[in-house]
Parts: sequence; structure tokens; C-alpha cells
Amino acid sequence: MNYRSLGNSGLKVSELSLGSWTTFGGSVGSADAVAIVRRAFDLGINLFDTADVYVKGAAERALGDAIRDLPRGEIVVATKCMGRVGEGPLGRGLSRKHIFDAMDASLKRLGVDYVDLYQFHAPDADTPIEESLRAFEDLVRMGKTRYIGFSNFDEQPPLADKVVAIQTRERWTRMISSQPRYSLLDRHVEDGHAAYCREHGIGMIVYSPLAQGVLTNKYADGARPEGSRAAGTFAHFLESQKALTPENVAAAERLGTWCAARGLEPAAVALAWVLRNPVVSSAILGATSGAQLEQNLKALEVKLGDAEWREVETLASNAAAKPAEARPAAAAKRPAAPAASKKPAAPKRVRTRARRAASRPAAAGRAAGARRRAKR
Repeated sequence: MNYRSLGNSGLKVSELSLGSWTTFGGSVGSADAVAIVRRAFDLGINLFDTADVYVKGAAERALGDAIRDLPRGEIVVATKCMGRVGEGPLGRGLSRKHIFDAMDASLKRLGVDYVDLYQFHAPDADTPIEESLRAFEDLVRMGKTRYIGFSNFDEQPPLADKVVAIQTRERWTRMISSQPRYSLLDRHVEDGHAAYCREHGIGMIVYSPLAQGVLTNKYADGARPEGSRAAGTFAHFLESQKALTPENVAAAERLGTWCAARGLEPAAVALAWVLRNPVVSSAILGATSGAQLEQNLKALEVKLGDAEWREVETLASNAAAKPAEARPAAAAKRPAAPAASKKPAAPKRVRTRARRAASRPAAAGRAAGARRRAKR
């Protein structure tokens, strides 16, 4: 396993991390979750990401059970708040009250005294960002979290700018991580957010690097295999994030054919491509078995030349690279490969064991978009 600095911090996280969205407490039972987490740790994964809203808190409880016997000083526990976890007007959001209550509830479910990384799950249009940031600063000072970050703020560049400005002005703890979607089929962060993160020393912990499994090519020819997300209770996420489209399936089929001719796994190639971006600190994997986890870790063994990587990108270039409504006209001018210059944040690798877009959705759509994303 390789480890990278999380942004410009001294925290080292594994290039591949383990998430729990739709798996722990959902499609994966508690006993299986324990086995998967411990196998991940044995393989060198040290970053475990979850959120209070995942399966109504069940994911945090399952992760807590799984890490109970692991050395606390050797793992990075990350969770998030914002989504609805309770009834009534106080059951969601980024108010000071909700943040404090959510943190205490997460610590209890996880069975830990502190989390290593606490994140805004999505923007909250109903709360002044200054209030939310002050609450996060106080949690750091109280010792309940070591680092702070945000997720899905890539969709609101002016708000992300404001976060950095406020924290700089007040000399508060800075956001050290951003968690956006990023894959061969969804490259929207290259249109501004990656540069923003590089400029401010923020590491990207990217989710859906396999486009929710589409890039494994399991959905070729319209198949919906038993046990896959498309065949289960979480299929709506594939639709809401426009992952399982005919264009994306066709792109995955092309990539699958190309990989088969070279004896490569398409999932491993897709993950390795994401890790080529120097602003990426870690890519989050979802796993329903130890075997699936080990299969995805083959990404660390993929070695391709620049010409071959250009072929890989071309295979996916005709796909719906991102939701149409979020795609600026400037996207056509996007470089073929992620930029690797200017680095306070170029990740440092340690071999061990085991801006902004020109326009974005109007303010009127922010609240609805944030609530939808926070269910992820």
C-alpha cells in the first residue's frame, strides 16, 4: 500500500480507503463488515469513511464494531454530518446545535472518543456558513475531531471560497479535505475544483471512483447481476447521480474490451487512473466481500505508459462525463489528463506495509441539491 499526505497536513492516508455507503448496515451485515474492515487493515488500508446518515446510523455502528479491536492510533476514522438523522426541524443541517448533537451521536455509534476527520456532508442553505465553521472550530478545540473537511462543496465554488476566506481571516483550523465524485466517467472536478484544492492545500478523498460499479463492466449488455447495486434497494442512487446511463455502460464496455486484450481488470485500471491525479489523497472503495476488496487493490499494480492512459481516456470520452446541468461550456477545453503542477498539495508517498467553474446551479436549487447529496 502507498500512503499520501492528506492535503498539506502531516496526516498520512492510504491511497485506497474503505467506505460504507450502502454497504455496512445495508447490503453487508455486521459480521461480514468486521471481516472486511479487518482484511482491509491487514492489506494496509488505514482510512475508513462513513457518515451518520448512511442507513440511518447503522453504517457507523457496523464500522464501530469492526474497528473495536484495531489499534486506534493506526487508523483514520472519518465521518460526516448534515443529512437528516432525526425528525422535525432540528433533525438535519449544519446549525451549531445539530453539529454538536450529531458529533456526540456519531462518537457513541462508532464507540470512539474522537474522530480523525469530521466533514460537512453537503452545504446547508438554511445556516450561515460562519456558524457552521465556528462549530467545527470548537469541536477541534474540544478534541472531538483532529481534522475537518467538506463533501460536495465542489458544486458551489463561491461557498467553498468563502469557507477558506473565513477560516483564514479568523485563524481557525482549515479544511484539509474535500470529498467529491470523481471517475473516468465523471471528471467535473477537473474544471476548477481540483485547482482550488491544489491552491489551498486541500486533499481530495474521492467517492464513486468506479462510478458506482459501472466501470467494472458488470452492467454490459444491460445486465443487472444479482447482488449488484442496480438489482438492490439502492438502485436509485445510480439513477440520481446519472451513473447507469447507456453512454456510461457503452464506455465501460469499450474499456472492458481494451483491458481484456491486455490481461487487465477494468476496475483496477479505472482506480489507477484516478490515483494519477496528484490532488487525490485517497479513493474510496466500497466492498461487499474480502475478495472484492482484494480485487480492487490490484489497482496498485497497474503500470501503463502515457500513450496507454490517453487511450483509456479516449475510451470514456464519448460517455456522459458528468450530469449535463453541471457541465460548463469550458469543459470542451479540458486537458486530456489531470494537471500535475503547482503543488503545495502534491501528495507525498510513503512506501510502507502492507476556479473554479464559470457558473453553477442557482441559489434556488442549492437546498434541494444539498439534501439529496447528503443521503449518499
